[in-house]
Amino acid sequence: MSTSAHTSHAADAIASDRTVTDRLVEANGRYAAAFTDPGMDARPVLNVAVVACMDARLDLHRALGLELGDCHTIRNAGGVVTDDVIRSLTISQRALGTRSVVLIHHTGCGLESLTEDFRHELEMEVGQRPSWAVEAFRDVEQDVRQSMQRVRTSPFLLHTHDVRGFVFDVTTGLLREIDPA
Repeated sequence: MSTSAHTSHAADAIASDRTVTDRLVEANGRYAAAFTDPGMDARPVLNVAVVACMDARLDLHRALGLELGDCHTIRNAGGVVTDDVIRSLTISQRALGTRSVVLIHHTGCGLESLTEDFRHELEMEVGQRPSWAVEAFRDVEQDVRQSMQRVRTSPFLLHTHDVRGFVFDVTTGLLREIDPA
């Protein structure tokens, strides 16, 4: 979506007092009206799970040439391998047949500007300490290596031989592979 189209959608939602969620639900109605069941099950055709950052600038399917049904996509802040990512990968592999894992971080990630102080500030604001770590980092390549290591050493995962990590450049659209060593 172009910036002008994006701005237009945002302006339309504000001008009509509709929420963004209202606009999304309306778009789903149009989508569903033309929808036909693709006849797929939950097993990804390419037997791959992609773990990536939730950043809105990453259009993973287009960037990787993927179609509906090709992969499992697991996204979170930073694309870091957390316990919940291991949970999802374990289900993906053991119940749904994936064998490869692709990890994608990116340039200009918001986690590079945060620290664990974010968690402490949140605790002070709401009166409860979050049970999760921020997983902030300063070196995106090192964080990709750490994520690869977490996948490769998990006792819950069956397939840890084909785990590769990349940094996606948000200005060029290119992936740069990270050496795990």
